[in-house]
Amino acid sequence: MRNIHTAAHIFLGDVLRLVAAVGEAKAHMSENIRGSLWMLAAMALFAVEDMFVKLLAQTLPTGQIVFVLGAAGAPVFMAMAWWQGAGIFTRSALQPAVMARNFGEIIGTLGFIIALAALPLALVLAVLQAMPLVVTLGAALFLGEQVGWRRWSAIIIGFCGVLVVIRPGMTGFDPVSLWLILGVIGLGLRDLVSRRIPKTLSNAQVSAWGMMSVAGLGAAMMLHSGAAPITLHSGALLAGGVIFGTAGYLAVTTAARLGDVAVVAPYRYARLVFAMIIGRFIFAEIPDTATVLGATIIVGSGLYTFARTRAKRPS
Repeated sequence: MRNIHTAAHIFLGDVLRLVAAVGEAKAHMSENIRGSLWMLAAMALFAVEDMFVKLLAQTLPTGQIVFVLGAAGAPVFMAMAWWQGAGIFTRSALQPAVMARNFGEIIGTLGFIIALAALPLALVLAVLQAMPLVVTLGAALFLGEQVGWRRWSAIIIGFCGVLVVIRPGMTGFDPVSLWLILGVIGLGLRDLVSRRIPKTLSNAQVSAWGMMSVAGLGAAMMLHSGAAPITLHSGALLAGGVIFGTAGYLAVTTAARLGDVAVVAPYRYARLVFAMIIGRFIFAEIPDTATVLGATIIVGSGLYTFARTRAKRPS
């Protein structure tokens, strides 16, 4: 009887552990699903923000747009940081990694906004999808991250996709595309050095400094280009850009905290799909064959890089 009782006790313990493991797996899967949905929502919100910025560029100088977006976004993140009990003007905010991130934010915003004002929305977002490849390249060159030949091949193929989109030296090439390349490099630098920022600084603190840097960039640009009166129409567009941009940031932060990065991050490419829809129905833009082909190459290379990175991680 004692042996039967012991066996039953062991069996019951195994069953309970199995039930607990299944429940934990379901909860983890649920978090990944919710994280993926939040990432999709974030990309839709960012695409709408891009629409507002492109509409604003028809009536306001680029520097004024950059300044208002940065100046309006900074207080939001300051309030978030203070609500979390963290200060903004601290010595830790002067660390080299934070300063380098701010520099990348400035360069990236400058190139992206100038390109967004002049180029088709789908073209801009197609090239922007190469940013994860830029980050992987930077991590290999400057952070000593091990990148195998498969990911190196994906990076090279992805950059070939960028050339297909902007078609340098060919008919249809627009020199403004070079600003877009600068923007991708700047935003890639921003994301790359973010890995070196101490965990003691919250996302809200870092983002507040990034927005203040963008506002400073806009103010400097306005010294050259000046400013235009803000009408009811342009004011509404500015409000829309701030609201949707801030909501997109909150959504992408929620996505990153809920799900695994390797599961959630590929949904960033949905921003291109939303951009194509907005470009078609709002700006009457139809992507040409080169843009579609190049975008397919870039996204395919990025997805393969994500898959290889996930496969390299220990389970």
